[in-house]
Amino acid sequence: MSASLATVSYIGATILFILSLGGLSNQETSRRGNLYGMIGMALAVAATVFGPQVTMAGIPWIVGAMLVGGAIGLYAARTVQMTQMPELVALMHSMVGLAAMLVGFATFVDPEASKSFTGAAKAIHEAEIYVGILIGAVTFSGSVIAFGKLSGRISGNPVLLPGRHWMNLAGLLVVIWFGREFLGAHSIADAQLPLIVMTVIALLFGIHMVMAIGGADMPVVVSMLNSYSGWAAAATGFMLSNDLLIVTGALVGSSGAILSYIMCNAMNRSFISVIAGGFGTTSVAPKPAGGAAQPAGEVVPVNATETAELLREAKNVIIVPGYGMAVAQAQHTVFEITKHLREKGVNVRFGIHPVAGRMPGHMNVLLAEAKVPYDIVFEMDELNQDFPDTDVAMVIGANDIVNPAAQDDPTSPIAGMPVLEVWKAKTSIVMKRSMASGYAGVDNPLFYKDNNRMLFGDAKKMLDEVLIALKV
Repeated sequence: MSASLATVSYIGATILFILSLGGLSNQETSRRGNLYGMIGMALAVAATVFGPQVTMAGIPWIVGAMLVGGAIGLYAARTVQMTQMPELVALMHSMVGLAAMLVGFATFVDPEASKSFTGAAKAIHEAEIYVGILIGAVTFSGSVIAFGKLSGRISGNPVLLPGRHWMNLAGLLVVIWFGREFLGAHSIADAQLPLIVMTVIALLFGIHMVMAIGGADMPVVVSMLNSYSGWAAAATGFMLSNDLLIVTGALVGSSGAILSYIMCNAMNRSFISVIAGGFGTTSVAPKPAGGAAQPAGEVVPVNATETAELLREAKNVIIVPGYGMAVAQAQHTVFEITKHLREKGVNVRFGIHPVAGRMPGHMNVLLAEAKVPYDIVFEMDELNQDFPDTDVAMVIGANDIVNPAAQDDPTSPIAGMPVLEVWKAKTSIVMKRSMASGYAGVDNPLFYKDNNRMLFGDAKKMLDEVLIALKV
């Protein structure tokens, strides 16, 4: 393939990637967006493999690597459950970071890669290597820790070291110092030590950064690492002088950053506060005497038959899904209940909080998998004003996103976080396995409200019983 044809292919792939992002912004066009992305990636890979920068001798190695990677990806796509998608996404981000690191080191030790650079161009090229490895290392180690937290291999509680902010500042200063040493080195041997020291510090920073983030902030972390992986890819593009990789990385990095900003707004938190530590890690003022320090009241449990009766008599129902629905894989039963109620003339809608689940769009993906109609799935801001006119608000495995303490208790760790106001419905039903607190570790006064009912048990099992009772 000639250089001009490869350039045209790269432009086409770039356009397809932009169309893909546009398609993914809407549920109705998401399938088409995915298709655009797949075609664009296939075109980009073909233009790179058969382009002028790859010799014929290297093609068998590349094809072999692609077959191995493709086989692993196909196996993962067929075997990974939807409940495991958040940790899979985190693991994929780590692979991007690792690739950026390896490309950086390969470019560093390859004398042919820098032979054409002199003067200021050489300094810029070396800075690209240094920054690319730095971003890649942070992305790699941070994503590995996120994978461990999301999969339950590492506790979701934040690990806060004494003087952690000073440690981070000291690490940054050391990285800047060794960056100066790296750029001033006269040979590969002289530059090795600064590069290795920086890489170790970057790896430790990635670990420390994600370990300090609490469980409730993990959806933002996944989005943040998505952004980091994009910038790592862009840095790799600079190192390899690959325009398409630069553009693609910038698209991923910027879209991930925008999504992180949106999600932080949804939790009434700044991005810096998320990086500094998770919910419940900051000190709060003492609660005033008589304040709502502990939830008060009695829990009123219901069974599946009573729940079915409440749903049968309702005219307006809002369902709020959470991570518990994902764990129980109850989305298909939820759809069957929704279908049955709608056939009986009940107005059923779904309320989705931006940080429900463990990754951005987690609940939307599950509901789409169960074929829940897109037009009855709404964002939090679109439904909150409708709860007072709702007969039954049914919460399936969610906790922190329906916690009234966010509005009523200024000393709560989640104070100010926008939540779905399910307690304003005539009756709210919360499905949980137990009275345990949510991922943020915050008690929920909703459970004790007079109009709330608790349906305890596995969400799939209990919803199956509700469905049976509805059809009787």
